[in-house]
Amino acid sequence: MPTVVGVFDNKEQAERAVEEIRNAGVTDDKISIVAKEDAVKGDRNQEGANYTNQNLTSGVTSGGALGGLAGLMAGAGALTIPSIGPILAVGPLAAGLTGAAVGGVAGGLVDMGVPQERGEYYENEVKRGSILAAVKADQEVVNDAASYLRKNGARDVETH
Repeated sequence: MPTVVGVFDNKEQAERAVEEIRNAGVTDDKISIVAKEDAVKGDRNQEGANYTNQNLTSGVTSGGALGGLAGLMAGAGALTIPSIGPILAVGPLAAGLTGAAVGGVAGGLVDMGVPQERGEYYENEVKRGSILAAVKADQEVVNDAASYLRKNGARDVETH
């Protein structure tokens, strides 16, 4: 089963993509999100100096139902990875990060079929504060998953 990977610069983009992927029928157990804890637990104010109290791990959509990235991240595990610090992770990739001292994000991605060099690249993006999305998709929906990521602002979208 291929893995589609992409990087978001903000949680709103990631949230829209995850919502569309979920609405297309991809189940939560196929969607992984990894981000530094502060990248998903708050937004910088307009001056960029402080974080507000918005928190995706406990937020709700305007319809009152937990959805998008908020719903997915509600079950996120908090981990500390050497050289990255505190992160939140959910999905198949999160399971691989429990031994993060050994392989980190790159090692977890390698376990999902991503080449080592690209895994290291994506790990560095998380270190920088980006939000990593990885979707284990059936061949029939792999192009749709990549399209939803790109449409919502993901960069460096690749299928492995």
